[in-house]
Formats: sequence, C-alpha cells, structure tokens
Amino acid sequence: MPVSAADPLATAHLVPLFLFAIAGALTPGPNNMISAGSGAAFGFRRTLPQIWGVTVGFMVMVIAVGFGLGAVFLSIPYAHQSLKVIGSLYLLFLAWKIANAGGTGGGTAVEQPMTLLQAALFQWVNPKAWTIALSMVPAFTTVGGDGLMAEILVIAVVSGIVTLPSLSIWAGFGALLARLLSTPRQQRIVNYVMAALVAASVVMLFL
Repeated sequence: MPVSAADPLATAHLVPLFLFAIAGALTPGPNNMISAGSGAAFGFRRTLPQIWGVTVGFMVMVIAVGFGLGAVFLSIPYAHQSLKVIGSLYLLFLAWKIANAGGTGGGTAVEQPMTLLQAALFQWVNPKAWTIALSMVPAFTTVGGDGLMAEILVIAVVSGIVTLPSLSIWAGFGALLARLLSTPRQQRIVNYVMAALVAASVVMLFL
C-alpha cells in the first residue's frame, strides 16, 4: 500500500512499514549471521561498530534507491548476480575470520571484527539488503507524489529504528552463547559453529 503523499507519517501506513522492516531485519541473513558470529567471537561491545555500520549503510542505501539508484541497478545486466558472487566471497572471508578468532578478549589484526565503514560498505554487495530496499521503497512511496522525499526519509528512519535492535539481539545471542560456553575448547566450537552459520548464509543468497 503506497504511503499517502499528504501524510507519510500516518499510523495506517507506518504499521505495515514497521512490520515489513522487522520481517526483513530479524529473519536470518548475512548481516544477522555476521552479528551473531561477531558477538560470539569478539563480544557484544566490539560488535557495535558492525551493528551501527549496517544500520547507517542500509539507511543510505534506502535513500539512494529512493532517489533513482534502484532503477539504475535493475537496468544493468547481471548486476544482481555479480553482487551475489562478490558478497559470497566476502562472507566466506568473514567466516574464516570468525573461525580463527582468539576470543572475546582480543585478537590479532586478522581477527578483528568488522569496522563501521566495512559493515556500511558491505550493504552494497549484500543481495538481501538490495532485495529489501528495492521492495520496500516502491511499496511505501507514491509515484509522482509531492511528498516523495519525506516518504523516502521516513522509510530510511524506520529501517534504522528496526535494524539497530534487531542486529543487537543477534549479537547479544552470540555473545551470551560464548559466555555460557567459556572454556577454550568450547569457545572454539562456538566460533566454528558461528563461522559455519555465516558461511551457510552464502547458500541463502542463491536460493
């Protein structure tokens, strides 16, 4: 249902927008698996830059798609497939980092969690992020409406409001699991399991 150009903040339109955003943010995907794996391998606090990076990066993507980048993306042959390949290779690299992490107390430079900038940039090669943005913007904006800019900004803000706590839940789950299984052997097993989940998200990209 398109958002009314006269009132983009109407409750009748915000409720389905929030539900759409929650469904996209909470369901398993690359960002969630990375947050959970990073929380387990590096701890919740050190995963916060990744959480903020995804939140800010996706908000920027929504705005860019709303102002025409989506049409450009859809017009480029094989663009989506290329993003899947690039994103998959990067996810496998992150899975390797998590599997070889030294624990929540620290690690070598190779074992550091994603930075805010890395997480934000990852959204541009994350096929799930593209799919959600390309679905959300047309569904909740009015074609040719005078309030298009306001509608796009509302969608971006709602996305940020939903993404931040959703990823925090996943990161908190990973950190809690690592805390409960605290021996070195158990932590290695947790890291391997989380790394396997991140690697498994590659399969999700091609389903």
